Amino acid sequence: MGAPPAPALQPPLPHTVLYGLFALPLAFAALPLYVQWPAHAAGTWALPLGWVGLLLLAVRVLDAFVDPWLGARVDGLFARSARRAWGAAGAAAAAIALGMAGLFFAPPALRGEPHALLAWAAAALVLTSLGYSLAMVTHQAWAVRLGGGTAEQARWVGARETLALAGVLVASVLPSMAGWAVTVALLAGLLIAGWLTLARVLPREAAPAVIAGPAAAGGSEPCAAPSRSPWLDAGFRRLMAVVLASGLASAIPASLVLFYVRDVLQAAGAAEGWLLGLYFASAALGMPLWVRAVRRHGLVRPWLASMGLAIASFAGAALLGAGDLPLFALVCLVSGLALGAELVVPPALLAALIRRHRAEHAAPMRTQAGAGPRGIEGLWFGWWNFTAKLTLAAAAGLALPLVQALGYAPGVGDANSLTALAICYALVPCAVKALAAALVWRWRISLPDAQYSR
Repeated sequence: MGAPPAPALQPPLPHTVLYGLFALPLAFAALPLYVQWPAHAAGTWALPLGWVGLLLLAVRVLDAFVDPWLGARVDGLFARSARRAWGAAGAAAAAIALGMAGLFFAPPALRGEPHALLAWAAAALVLTSLGYSLAMVTHQAWAVRLGGGTAEQARWVGARETLALAGVLVASVLPSMAGWAVTVALLAGLLIAGWLTLARVLPREAAPAVIAGPAAAGGSEPCAAPSRSPWLDAGFRRLMAVVLASGLASAIPASLVLFYVRDVLQAAGAAEGWLLGLYFASAALGMPLWVRAVRRHGLVRPWLASMGLAIASFAGAALLGAGDLPLFALVCLVSGLALGAELVVPPALLAALIRRHRAEHAAPMRTQAGAGPRGIEGLWFGWWNFTAKLTLAAAAGLALPLVQALGYAPGVGDANSLTALAICYALVPCAVKALAAALVWRWRISLPDAQYSR
């Protein structure tokens, strides 16, 4: 008989916070990078909006396709030592800080030179985006290598995503209150602090232990080494299909929410900010509840419950009209609570898939000379981020043309226009989220969840 499994170790709260702190400045950087910088480039630098849009599209496509390559490099660093991976995270943090400074503070000599400013912006965007991707993949793989079962991974991921939401909240209000000089300086300080604290929770030097499969446990020949490509794993493909559908259901209303608030609810200005803040704050405050639910009920059931909450809340949004701001605040509160599970459960499921993939193969991954086993966490999370980024791009590419084709025009208050917007903002995401829930239910037995493994 094989050795009994080691008892699960519950990560202490201070350790989860030390691990998660690096996510705060990463999320802090993401919001200006994707939301606030385009307006700055068009307003302060007088760059044509079309140029800015094309530049962002090109950099985002490059960024998405480079993630799997970066993930493979991260696996190689972890195979040599955790310290090397930590050093790469520090280099990525430095790239983010320098790139963000370049994006908001161009040299005075370039002012009035649109082509030179565009080249400067392109270089700063590439530097920031590549640094962000490297830091993100390293941080995600870090949690898997810290080990633990489903509940432990949910705590690592929950800490990371809660602090990431805190970073989003800070980034959403600080620039308008303190200006970009203070914002970029604070970002640099938080990146340094988060990187230094990450060294306090270094994972084991070798990749997590490979659990022998049935053949190996019985003394037979070991199975073949696990494949490096996640797309050869049926569980990964199924999880990606669910994440794609669920991500679209969340990203479509994100692309339309400002139009909905302004034209359907007839509210704008400060209302836009506090409604978004309520949504993200609800997600952050609800995160510990979802982590506790995962510990008691596994991964699948809480995820299905969150999808039901999201569908119920957005279905109600289709019935609102001018002046229904308090009711929409309730929609933001409930849908934000559902978002908490979306941030915790899918990454924890991916970590469980990686563990299961290893458990089905007795032979370790190929090693490098003088190095430990080469893991797969970075590569798998690289493809994960690739899918997530393409999902965001696809949501904008689908939602805006669809709502226009159905008859919506910004600022037009006739019934047909508002109905088209309400359908695309509320009902289409409900249908897509229901599809995601149906896929989870259909594949629940094959997902790595202890509740369905008996």
